[in-house]
Amino acid sequence: MKGWLALVRRHGRLHLWLASQLLILGAYLVCRGDKAWMDAFTGRVTRPLQATVGRLCYKTSLSVMEIGAALLTLFAVLWLVWCLIAFLADRGRRLERLYTNVLATLCIVLTFAAASCLMWGAQFGASGFQDLSGLYGEPVSTEDLRAVTAWFADRASETADTVARDGGGRFAVPRKDILTKAPEIYDGAEALYPFLTFEDTGVKAMTFSRVMSILDFTGFYCAFTGEANVNTDSPACLLPSTAAHEMAHQRGIASEQECNFLAVLACVTSGDPAYTYSGHLMGYIYLGNALYRADAEAYREIREGLSESVKADLAENNAYWEQFRDTLPQRASNTVYDGILKGYGDERGMQSYGAMVDLLVAYWGSAAEGTTPPEETVSTEETPSETPQDDAEGSDLPG
Repeated sequence: MKGWLALVRRHGRLHLWLASQLLILGAYLVCRGDKAWMDAFTGRVTRPLQATVGRLCYKTSLSVMEIGAALLTLFAVLWLVWCLIAFLADRGRRLERLYTNVLATLCIVLTFAAASCLMWGAQFGASGFQDLSGLYGEPVSTEDLRAVTAWFADRASETADTVARDGGGRFAVPRKDILTKAPEIYDGAEALYPFLTFEDTGVKAMTFSRVMSILDFTGFYCAFTGEANVNTDSPACLLPSTAAHEMAHQRGIASEQECNFLAVLACVTSGDPAYTYSGHLMGYIYLGNALYRADAEAYREIREGLSESVKADLAENNAYWEQFRDTLPQRASNTVYDGILKGYGDERGMQSYGAMVDLLVAYWGSAAEGTTPPEETVSTEETPSETPQDDAEGSDLPG
């Protein structure tokens, strides 16, 4: 017993470090259910800090997040190697060395977890778009879902040929042009909802975009750098709506379903042809997936009526993501991200993406012919059949 007490005393600083991180995490868990506290903390601390750091990071076109992730990965590898070497070399005190290494590693991991909870997890407990706008997604009737799906399908078909296309009829707007327009696309949404006002600095193309595809991500908002990052390896037809999704996170919206809705809203009110089409396409995909589960025949009828240009884009998008479907990296990534969302307090985890359909119907229901008051309701909380791949996002690790 005396030996263990002496060991604890010799590592007093590490134990204090551990205790401080446990205290921070405990305080977060206690306070995250109080929306007033979370609004105050995110509004006065984390969001201003992210905006300030983001402006600095945007002085370079490189993704500071990617550089940081690479350095963090290198550090993790070197740390593990050093711990192993130190353990093997210290033959006389291997038990103490093991204790030291495990304790230090635990402190590092908990520090990162605590920082993540403060910088982004707290936003899940703060007021979201639905709270601030008064627009709430409610369970929808099959008839309403059918009508709004048809409306988005028509709009996608109408706007599909307003954008550049290649010889195969596929979306061919240069990715560089899409990203260049990004800082302007929220003007319409901000006019409708002034609380969305933000000094946009755009989005960044990720160097390791192919890796992000393997991990099932099309975008990533980094709360530590304030950057909105997008995967530029995936088909470009949904790149505008992905960019809008990540920019919604920059505005302090944590919920993935709300960011998907805002991506559609920002795109279709942007006035830019590429963004307008991408927003309608994204909206149709989510609505169509939900309708397929509720009324497969109605879904097939609407899909068959899509223009050839829209069908070409859907075919390209589905074929691209099919090569990564159900692979070990994809499953592992989805499991981890689902756990992160639930750890932040979002009980639905990745299933929250499907709920954006309810918001789409609530907002655009009056614009679609044949909408009726909700009667029989349908669930929209399942995995899509088409593949929008919004932020793993794209799913957003914290993002």
